[in-house]
Amino acid sequence: MAGTALVLVAGLLLAGCSSKDDSGDTPSSTPGSSESAAASGDLTIQPLVQIDKDGKEVAAADTSNAADPAGDGKAKCDGVSIAMAGALTGPNAALGINILNGAKLAVDAHNAANADCQVTVKEFDTEGDPQKATQVAPSIVGDKSVIGLLGPAFSGETAAVGPVFSQANLLSLTASATNPDLVKNGWTNFYRGLANDAVQGPSVAAYLVNTLKFAKVCVVQDDSDYGIGLAKEITSGLGAAADASCAAKVKTGDKDFSATVQIIKGASADAVFYAGYYAEGAPFAAQLKEAGVTAAFVSADGTNDPQFVKQAGSAAKDAYLSCPCGPAPEKFAADYKAKFNVDSGVYSVEAYDLATIMLKGIDSGITDRAGLVDFVKNYDGDGLARHYKWESTGELASALIWIYQVK
Repeated sequence: MAGTALVLVAGLLLAGCSSKDDSGDTPSSTPGSSESAAASGDLTIQPLVQIDKDGKEVAAADTSNAADPAGDGKAKCDGVSIAMAGALTGPNAALGINILNGAKLAVDAHNAANADCQVTVKEFDTEGDPQKATQVAPSIVGDKSVIGLLGPAFSGETAAVGPVFSQANLLSLTASATNPDLVKNGWTNFYRGLANDAVQGPSVAAYLVNTLKFAKVCVVQDDSDYGIGLAKEITSGLGAAADASCAAKVKTGDKDFSATVQIIKGASADAVFYAGYYAEGAPFAAQLKEAGVTAAFVSADGTNDPQFVKQAGSAAKDAYLSCPCGPAPEKFAADYKAKFNVDSGVYSVEAYDLATIMLKGIDSGITDRAGLVDFVKNYDGDGLARHYKWESTGELASALIWIYQVK
């Protein structure tokens, strides 16, 4: 996720939401993908600074008192599960897998220390697709062993299935869905473990204008709930720096961005902000570079993944990527790499923290869904990413944004 006292893994490869190709690679016939993907070299996503809503630097939180999923090793429970719902296949699957792995790391540590309380993680693949999520949600609710849900992962699917989980009073604790409107539905079971886009948009906009001194920014959005909401917040935050003449809309699944690239090329902008996911963000960045656009490429958590760097190749260099997610502390990163043989990614730390909170609830003796909702409602404690305490809306009482850069 420099400018902080947080200990990071040297050269840490960080990440930070839908569709149907799980190869993780942009097809070779796609414009902007032929040779750039092979040219990324040793580029990684590196933390620059944590910022507040005014775009000013804020020191990283002290993680020395972070909750340990192992607890005291004396927990007793029987037949308890937590579910994870998100994209585990499809072009944006890396984001869901980051979350699943973070949760598994916490649960495995817990189970290793608590022989009399073995918690199961049940995986539910939504592909990040709201329609698929509506097919999966009844299976989650129908599994009586599941007393808490980590997810859904993406904003669109969360909006689609939120009423199902609300009616079942099943804790829906998301590590990644950032659309601000999700907490306006009256769901008393929904809690967000990171800042929403109403925080991210103004924070990043202020950083772009006041710190990076960008005077002209083209805002491009995809058609997802996440992209639409984020673009709205960024545009508002940028004020006069948002150039309406080069604002553009694309669709999830698009691979040819030539029309949008030409609009931006003629604008002579300082930066292009892309509100969407890496599956489209990577070829878009590559095509901008191929067309000779020199504007800085800026995006957010939906693009903040090593797959963006892999697929965009050399075009990813120097891109700014924001995220309400925090960098991985050294021990976490090492443990994650040892277990999964990949670097931790965007939302991995949040998933670990949120799974740990659910585990603490289970270890306290909670065996039912209502009890776990109440536990989170009243929770107040440190995690690896931040301090976790929620307002009645389901939003964190305090949440900040990180700025990363591909170097």
